[in-house]
Amino acid sequence: MSSSKPNHVLALYNKVTKYPFGHKIFSIMVSRMAPYFATVKPLVTDLTVNRCSVLIKKRNAVHNHIKTVHVIAICNGLEMAMGVMAEASVPKHLRWIPKGMSVDYTAKAGSDIVCVAEVTPEQWQVGDLLVPVNAYDTDGNIVVKGTIKLWISEKPQK
Repeated sequence: MSSSKPNHVLALYNKVTKYPFGHKIFSIMVSRMAPYFATVKPLVTDLTVNRCSVLIKKRNAVHNHIKTVHVIAICNGLEMAMGVMAEASVPKHLRWIPKGMSVDYTAKAGSDIVCVAEVTPEQWQVGDLLVPVNAYDTDGNIVVKGTIKLWISEKPQK
């Protein structure tokens, strides 16, 4: 992002997370804008330009039949990490919309999961943007590895 001034989402994150329970409050605010995210009770743990981390706690509500974190819950966390990262990072003259998601299940998700989406500033160009997304267990092992494809376009002139 060429501007040194944070956009609205990043400014809100920086403001709210200074307070006790700020990460939780910010995460609830995001989940209210996109209510489906709330189904996994995500916690945005880190947000900077071009990077976001979201924690999903291992609990019964996100378990599959073998008592590990269900991959769809993890995909929900990955999509939230990507969306918050994109909203906090997209240059002012551009907009984005998701086009698809591709994931590989690489290991059992038997612990809390950290979902990470990260791009480089050069990737913000008109056209397809492939956002790498990874989900890590508490030992740092990748349990889900994937890509979310975004369509980046110019905002209409007003």
